Amino acid sequence: MIRLEDAIQQKHFPDIHIKADINIMFTASWLANLKSRALKPYGISWQQFNILRILKGCQPKAASVRYLTERMIDQTSNASRLVDKLVQKGLVIRKECPEDRRQVEITLTEHGIEEMHKASIAMEGDLRRHLSHLTLEEATQLNSLLDKIRV
Repeated sequence: MIRLEDAIQQKHFPDIHIKADINIMFTASWLANLKSRALKPYGISWQQFNILRILKGCQPKAASVRYLTERMIDQTSNASRLVDKLVQKGLVIRKECPEDRRQVEITLTEHGIEEMHKASIAMEGDLRRHLSHLTLEEATQLNSLLDKIRV
């Protein structure tokens, strides 16, 4: 276990709540780097992976860019640009909605489903290895505490 103080070489914090905030940001960045490394062989970012997962959950229905944006973990990401990159990689299809030509529908391709499945196995395996030292009770408590922050 690497303590926050050692990881960022800071001995003192203004208070315990500020330390908690810094610890959350540091850990989120650490986890994002872990995910990026796991997804690198698949040529996708974790934000693109998030879109693929959302689309997988919609199947067999299509999703709009707005729908994707509302459900993304990192809602500051440009969903439209991410979808364009996924189209270029052949992982999703973007087509005009037959009922409303102003709206665009996005769906996974077969290749997208296969790649998302492989990437999921790799990323979730890495995450489980790094989070497995938490007991089920600790993981439940951590989730509860993180939810409590977002009051």
